[in-house]
Amino acid sequence: MPDVLRIQEDLQASTPEIPLALSRAGVSGVQKAIRICRGDAQTVMAAVIDCTVDLAVDQKGVHMSRFPELFEEAIDLVVGREALLVELLAEHIATRIVERQRALRAEVHIRAQWPIRRRTPVTGLATQDMVTLCGIAAASPDNGTRRVVGVEANGINACPCAQGLVRNHATERLLEAGFASGDIERIFELVPIATHNQRGRGTLYVGSDEDLDAELLVGIVERSMSAPIYDLLKRPDELFVVEHAHLQPRFVEDSVRHALSDALEALPQLDDGDFLLSRQVNLETIHTHDVLAERHGTVGELRTELRTGEASPQQTTLVDWLAS
Repeated sequence: MPDVLRIQEDLQASTPEIPLALSRAGVSGVQKAIRICRGDAQTVMAAVIDCTVDLAVDQKGVHMSRFPELFEEAIDLVVGREALLVELLAEHIATRIVERQRALRAEVHIRAQWPIRRRTPVTGLATQDMVTLCGIAAASPDNGTRRVVGVEANGINACPCAQGLVRNHATERLLEAGFASGDIERIFELVPIATHNQRGRGTLYVGSDEDLDAELLVGIVERSMSAPIYDLLKRPDELFVVEHAHLQPRFVEDSVRHALSDALEALPQLDDGDFLLSRQVNLETIHTHDVLAERHGTVGELRTELRTGEASPQQTTLVDWLAS
């Protein structure tokens, strides 16, 4: 009988031995099949869900087994009826977690692979490329909910620094060979200059109550790099991508700035209190390390900085924005 009582006892709701609140406790890497809607397209995809809650100082633990149950309930309740935006599904799960776990705050992250169907730039062949669709939501009894939609997409960056070195060296060699400086400039206008390439991974998050088109966000990310890349390329397409990239060399920092500037221009409906984050990671080819850049902030902070040319005294983080 004592063993039965011990099993039935709600240990998670008891007082912990050490009275410290926890910033996060929950589950990660839960895999579920969900039906997602983006624009007119719907698809069933494999998603990975992470969910955590803030734990009060007087609560020993959370009911870990209930998280997957709540995921199933939310997916069956909402997705069973109709396809849903991934960020709305995250918001729905976060709200139910707060209610059922009596949590101070819940945060849900969903990542799913989304197929983008398009045509190659020259031959026009149909191709399908995969991007990552991200939905993030935070919920609390006092502050309500906040949600973020994001995408991760690949591209190519051509290094401006190495290209400048190649250009200078080529100029010296052409001058020694007897070419006039005007002819050399004309050659460089017609012929892309060699440099080393980096396959890049761009991320763009938008925190807003607006329903946003994820494919529009993918386009912003891809345009922030030297050139987009495709799963399928014939030789004319390959030539186009390589030349396009070398005619538009960009640093990892350039990609972040372009993505944020283009997002503000493409999404004028965003409120100053909404949130933006751009991150770029380039996989180096002539170094053993990779390079990255990131900028985050409210839309108001970014707009003011672009308008005045002066650095914002504050750069709101994703964690701060979700918690506010």
